[in-house]
Amino acid sequence: MPRVADHDQRRAQIARAFQRLLAAEGFAAASFSRVAAEAGVSIGLIQHYFSGKDALLRFAYDDAVRRMGARVRTRVADGEAVRRPIADVLVDSLLELLPLDPERDVEYRVRQGLQSQALHHADLADLARRAGRDLLGYVTTAIENGRERGEVALSADPAFSARLILATVQGLADQVSLSGPDAFPAREVLRTVVATVFTERPAADAR
Repeated sequence: MPRVADHDQRRAQIARAFQRLLAAEGFAAASFSRVAAEAGVSIGLIQHYFSGKDALLRFAYDDAVRRMGARVRTRVADGEAVRRPIADVLVDSLLELLPLDPERDVEYRVRQGLQSQALHHADLADLARRAGRDLLGYVTTAIENGRERGEVALSADPAFSARLILATVQGLADQVSLSGPDAFPAREVLRTVVATVFTERPAADAR
């Protein structure tokens, strides 16, 4: 009997092939036959794991979000280990959402593909909203922690401020995708918008 890990590896192999095709040619072009050829497996194997393209898209989306989340957690852990300002850690984390290299570009296009399909499928829309809530929660928590650390004014509204930051991130991601990663000083754009919320400097950090 195949090990469970083998099934997980097969699903990931198929999902990554689907992600590459979705990123390169769009959802309509990513048929099971094309995915099978890209992944080097049979169509029957894909059908064994996924009932249809929507199911494959859900799994591929979750896979992309998991990888993105793992990088964000690493950024946060590294920043906390050396007591970096929360604003700097947040900027580094938000950079993981931008299509600045091939891996992040594929993830961005997978997210866009799901959001496009979500306009016509309630279950995909629920998945997109849940991911959006998780991201909003992460940024909101970072701002709340910033208030506790004295980096954010106590009068700031964390949820509103988080939406402001994420609106900029989404717009910047779209522009980077259209114009290329070298067209914008992405880090400086993120620093600017984060600085509108993280306006304070703790006394212990004052120079």
